[in-house]
Amino acid sequence: MSKLQQRVNDLIGYIQQGKIVQAMHEFYGDDVSMQENNNPPVVGKAANVEREKQFVAYVKAWKRFNIRAVGIDEARGIALIQSDFEFDAVDGKTIKYDQVSVQQWRDGKIVHEKFYYDSASK
Repeated sequence: MSKLQQRVNDLIGYIQQGKIVQAMHEFYGDDVSMQENNNPPVVGKAANVEREKQFVAYVKAWKRFNIRAVGIDEARGIALIQSDFEFDAVDGKTIKYDQVSVQQWRDGKIVHEKFYYDSASK
């Protein structure tokens, strides 16, 4: 197993255990840029950790989190993860996502990540 594949597997493990904020500290670079669809990116680990804390606080209960596909381009440091998940939010809504995350890795850390999903289904 490649080093990048192992890091991606470890990241997925953190997320499946609900350790989303901890994953930010372990797997993301200080200068990370994260972007949802074509919205402006959020730049810097501190800003993205805050964003993830807000997301986690919005989740009342997880219903499912499935990894559907993982692709690794070791030479380019690219990982693609397709996942679908569902949760109940604190405002009573049930949220469902089917998304693809494209990650650029450098020195064992994610430096850029873009999420692609149908925002109408959010």
